[in-house]
Amino acid sequence: MKTNDTSLADLMKAVDSGAAQLPEFQRPWVWDDSHIRSLILSVIKDYPVGAAMFLEYGSESLQFKHHPIEGSKASADKEPSALILDGQQRLTSLYNALYSKDPVVWRNKDGKLTDARFYYLSIEKALDPDADDDDIVISVPESRVVTSAFGKNIELDLSSRDKEFSQKMFPLNLILSSDEEQRWMNDYYAWFKYDLEVIKQFSALVTRIIVPAQKYTMPVITLGADTTREAVCNVFEKVNTGGVSLTVFELVTAIFAIDGFRLREDWEARRQKYFSDELLCVVSETDFLTAVTLFSSYKAGKTVSCKKKDVLALKLSDYQECADIMCEGFKTAGRLLQEERVFSCKYLPYSSQLIPLAAICAALQDGNRINTVSVRDKVKQWYWCGVFGELYGSALESRYANDLVQVVKWVNADGVIPKTITDSFFNPVRLLGLQSRQSAAYKGIMALILKNRASDFISGMDTDFTVYFEENIDIHHVFPQNYCKDRGYGKEKWNSILNKTPLSAKSNRIIGGDAPSVYLGRLEKQYSLAPDVLDGFVSTHLIDPQKLRADDFQGFIIDRARKLLQAIEAATGKAILGKDSDEVQKAFGEPLA
Repeated sequence: MKTNDTSLADLMKAVDSGAAQLPEFQRPWVWDDSHIRSLILSVIKDYPVGAAMFLEYGSESLQFKHHPIEGSKASADKEPSALILDGQQRLTSLYNALYSKDPVVWRNKDGKLTDARFYYLSIEKALDPDADDDDIVISVPESRVVTSAFGKNIELDLSSRDKEFSQKMFPLNLILSSDEEQRWMNDYYAWFKYDLEVIKQFSALVTRIIVPAQKYTMPVITLGADTTREAVCNVFEKVNTGGVSLTVFELVTAIFAIDGFRLREDWEARRQKYFSDELLCVVSETDFLTAVTLFSSYKAGKTVSCKKKDVLALKLSDYQECADIMCEGFKTAGRLLQEERVFSCKYLPYSSQLIPLAAICAALQDGNRINTVSVRDKVKQWYWCGVFGELYGSALESRYANDLVQVVKWVNADGVIPKTITDSFFNPVRLLGLQSRQSAAYKGIMALILKNRASDFISGMDTDFTVYFEENIDIHHVFPQNYCKDRGYGKEKWNSILNKTPLSAKSNRIIGGDAPSVYLGRLEKQYSLAPDVLDGFVSTHLIDPQKLRADDFQGFIIDRARKLLQAIEAATGKAILGKDSDEVQKAFGEPLA
């Protein structure tokens, strides 16, 4: 890394010639008129405007698609000597306003192109220490005529040099060129017949503003050509904290573009075909690229890894070979999760776990093994151990790789049990801590309840994929919230997963805020339900209906806890320890064994 101060004039020349260009992953120039005028004021007042960061271009490992900055006349075919990593908005604004002879096509707050403008410096206001900033640097339309009353009144006309002279307005796109500034100055003096006051005034402008602007420098940090792709991505994220972080996907897009492959368009087509449903819509372009890298390294028989550096090193040929397979892997993963009653991304325990799940499904597609009951059962066991062990919250890339290798080997050779299964542990007291749908285990328990063929309290319909969406199924309290508050029950119990279940919006309205014994009677009367029939519906939610009919809150909590723990044991294939520990008895009031 090298640091040096570079004159603004030299930076503008580099931008103009194409020696400094933008990498393809840089986002569009979006500064508006107010930002541009504020930046110009900083330059003419000799205020710092921050450093720029460049990347030396030319090494084989850093070949990115590139293009000149907006407004530059440089050829797109010209190979730059440096790429602009940070400073795009400032350099583009300064180039268009202070160097280019074309009007600046600036953008509004929404980033949309609006009218083109030229920028001027009021000679008199610039020398007045009490002048308002808005009067020093002004912008005018491309016609250089400012009007009001829908064009009827002319407020300012700078459409010719004579009119610029008469209004004492200096065109700022000449300020960095001493030759052009000198020619304008000579004509300006001649127009005023070499008036001494005019010469004195403009000389002061030259001394105080124009010459300092021509000597104005910006600190430029230059990264060497040996910088790694991963470092470029990390550096870009650090220096663009005020904007949207650069993703690995955008960097790979720029790399693939060198070979004429449009990764963004390819992803959009795949997204619409495979990733637009209620569940897989959560998969991002970076997730997909990570999954392709993971599977590609596995398929190649080399060290399996999908860390950032591995994704950035992904070859186009490997992407093209594996992308279709991974799309099918995600599709299979989606079907498997629907079998487990995970229907939407809203209740997907871990979106991150979709990546190894899809890779595992892709690896097991040979011979259609993934559709074998015994194979699917093992994959599901691994999945639920990841959910209830809450193992997909951090250190993800290493776990992705380990799970892909270990689960496939376990399935194929019935070998060593995957580490995610052996590491999985669920503390019974955790049930009380599951208070909101932000938790993976919370969402997982909801899926297990649905998997138990949970029936709607009114219709008795099993909550399958169709019913889930048509009946607007959501999570609601069994003992209503207000009822529990009125009786002083502890929130750690009544607001936990133990007192919640998936119900239709209609059933929840009928429940209202009444005691269970009351709303069960109302359901029976209003919908002509026999008590034993309604009890059957309730029991599918892993609830003892007799505890509800007796309004036995404590008995309900203990019974529900035991049944939910049994459901977790069945899903993970692991016994839950400590059900009768002192910690459990203190939290629940009695053992859960």
